Amino acid sequence: MATTTVTTKTTLSTTQPNQPRVLSVEKSSSHSNSKAPVPSITLVPGLGVQGDCHSGRSVQHQALRQTNPDAPNLRQVHLIPIESLRQVSAKVGGKALSPGEIGENITTEGIDLATLSRGTEIHFVGPGDATNNAVIVLTGLRDPGPGIDKVRPGLKNHFVRRLAGVMATVKQGGSIRPGMRIDVVRPARADPMVVV
Repeated sequence: MATTTVTTKTTLSTTQPNQPRVLSVEKSSSHSNSKAPVPSITLVPGLGVQGDCHSGRSVQHQALRQTNPDAPNLRQVHLIPIESLRQVSAKVGGKALSPGEIGENITTEGIDLATLSRGTEIHFVGPGDATNNAVIVLTGLRDPGPGIDKVRPGLKNHFVRRLAGVMATVKQGGSIRPGMRIDVVRPARADPMVVV
């Protein structure tokens, strides 16, 4: 069965304060709970974030590799809205969660990622550059494992499914840096995202 994509873009003017954008980018070469913010990341088609421990054609998540090491990697890129980090921080109290602290690659602002459908394309657009931008495809929701409690005890209980972010694969490579605009291209069929 062929899939049809509707090219409806959610694009806001750069002068609007709530325009969807990249707030921070992060990566880690080792399987740690947190990822360090960096000036930019490079997305590689079919693999993920260059130099990140979750980059690869087959699944790289440690627990998932134990059950099915040849499964396709639907978790090449992890995104979470800063709004989710702020919401959970308010619940748990103490120091606010910062970008990368729970292991995401891209921290966004101004977009509710969990309400988007599976198959939605996210286009990252730099200032004055409407072509040759990185594109990812949303594959599902992140379900945090017990390792998130190593960041802070009891944190997992506050990250119900829709607050833990979304996962994606890389369709078109490119560099991503803070401040880039986010354009959304919704699929023709709105399939809900499930945990991947």
